[in-house]
Amino acid sequence: MSTKDFIEKDYYKVLGVPKDATEAEIKKAYRKLAREFHPDANKGNARAEERFKEISEANDVLGDAKKRKEYDEARALFGNGGYRAGPGGANGGSYNFDFGDLFGGGPQPGGQGSGAGGFGGGLGDVFGGLFNRGGGGGPRTQPRRGQDIESEVTLSFTEAIEGATVPLRMSSQAACKACSGTGDKNGNPRVCPTCVGTGQVARGSGGGFSLTDPCPDCKGRGLIAEEPCEVCHGSGRAKSSRTMQVRIPAGVSDGQRIRLRGKGAPGERGGPGGDLYVTVHVGAHPVFGRKDDNLTVTVPVTFAEAALGGEVRVPTLGGPPVTLKLPPGTPNGRTMRARGKGAFRKDGTRGDLLVTVEVSVPTGLTGKARDALEAYREATAGEDPRADLFQAAKGA
Repeated sequence: MSTKDFIEKDYYKVLGVPKDATEAEIKKAYRKLAREFHPDANKGNARAEERFKEISEANDVLGDAKKRKEYDEARALFGNGGYRAGPGGANGGSYNFDFGDLFGGGPQPGGQGSGAGGFGGGLGDVFGGLFNRGGGGGPRTQPRRGQDIESEVTLSFTEAIEGATVPLRMSSQAACKACSGTGDKNGNPRVCPTCVGTGQVARGSGGGFSLTDPCPDCKGRGLIAEEPCEVCHGSGRAKSSRTMQVRIPAGVSDGQRIRLRGKGAPGERGGPGGDLYVTVHVGAHPVFGRKDDNLTVTVPVTFAEAALGGEVRVPTLGGPPVTLKLPPGTPNGRTMRARGKGAFRKDGTRGDLLVTVEVSVPTGLTGKARDALEAYREATAGEDPRADLFQAAKGA
């Protein structure tokens, strides 16, 4: 908020008190209005929330003797928000006054020093404390975001690839049902006298600056229970359990952490909910494996299929089998690719199915099969597949 806006606001009117009101009268008026318009007592009422902010802002200025004095002097000097020179202007002529020059400390028309009328650093420095530029003040009571929640879920291999909707039972802090989130047994809390309903207290940090911390007495709520609720002990929050149906996207991998915005603990005073973080654990599959966005499978083939070539049917996950063509002389361990049969990617496309060939060696041979292999051995007796191995070993 600009300095000009601050000067133009009538904080006495906001609190409904006269300009000569005593400190006690201002405090009494603020407490009454704060209790009436507090967000906890007006859930979902945006107008009441805005009114509460205005009331807190007015009390922050008028409730502080130094700030009130500066505020009164500023309004008296600038006529409710703007300097208006009398007839003839400041020097007997027309004079246009710029708030940016006044509070920014720049040179004024006529070259009379810097700031306003030679105030050096500008009146923005004079009123720095009033406008939260150096000490005091702090954030007003705002809607509070709910806490984030961590959870875990275990999916089958197929569910992780295709996506699944699973129930999650979660426990988190929510508005206490016994006291409707007020913290008071009778639903009638009072404004915290320490922070005067703002939920914040200021502490000096040196160098003319101040920091704000949650009020230690009301724990940042701005309210204190006259008779603490027996369930939440005056905090206004209680442990709540709920079951939520959560959609796990297709293609999720083992150990992946999914963020679901706004699905965590409910917020306070109309604030947004926290986020839900779900860590996914994926079970193993008896046939398929996974490598990034690709699925893997090992397919056994006969010696004849590997040597002579042929067509091999390969299973896919959740779909019909595909047929791959083996070229003649396919070696053991060779990997082929079935495109678009893998895991889902974020863009909706799918990875591939990587098929590794494993030549199956028979453990027992009888009859024609044995005779055929004996004949093959005799026909290839002059071939030595290990010749290059020994030759390379000698060269090393």
